[in-house]
Amino acid sequence: MVSDNLKAVEERIQAACDRAGRERSSVKLLCVTKTKPINLLQEAYDAGQREFGENKVQEIVWKRPELPADVHWHMIGHLQTNKVKQVIENGAVMIHSVDSLHLAKEISKRCVNAGLTDYPILIEVNVANEESKFGVLPDACEALVREIAPLPGIRIAGLMTSAPYTEVPETNRQYFRQLRQLLVDINHKKIDNVQMYELSMGMTGDFVPAVEEGATIVRIGTGIFGERHYS
Repeated sequence: MVSDNLKAVEERIQAACDRAGRERSSVKLLCVTKTKPINLLQEAYDAGQREFGENKVQEIVWKRPELPADVHWHMIGHLQTNKVKQVIENGAVMIHSVDSLHLAKEISKRCVNAGLTDYPILIEVNVANEESKFGVLPDACEALVREIAPLPGIRIAGLMTSAPYTEVPETNRQYFRQLRQLLVDINHKKIDNVQMYELSMGMTGDFVPAVEEGATIVRIGTGIFGERHYS
């Protein structure tokens, strides 16, 4: 099942890239593995997948030793400062969900302590201004970028958003387009230490328009592993 689903997702990403005139290599598929058992992750690995995203630090902690060492773990969920040390120690390659200077300072401190000099983070933007979502509002994004940019050990690699849940993917195109324009606008300001290139946007229900609007990372769970099971 997992390998078939991965193949189907890959085909849809390729088709979206073709329509947008993009190379397939410009989009990274991130398997969202929250609540999923190791056997399903291993199926994805055996099918060639190496990029995995988790919403909770403790799931990275217990799953990481159970899978091959060449898996790249991404922290994509809301992150509390008291969990940052575990994220860094467990080798997560990127944190997608930075939404405050307070959190960025803690990541910076932990990276410096670990001897990391260029750790990539993404600024989470609440593009649709949903009360239920984390993230800085678009109008406040540039100011936060300017505050975080001088911190040692870390590098702002781009922006991330979670668009509203929808059964009509096209309705979220506006948010993906807005995030891409925000990234372009901030890059044009030529802020010291800031050259953003990653756009982490698009999930199972809306990744096709996200790719067409410039996503460089799509985060797909249900479309690969099936519905979530919480216990």
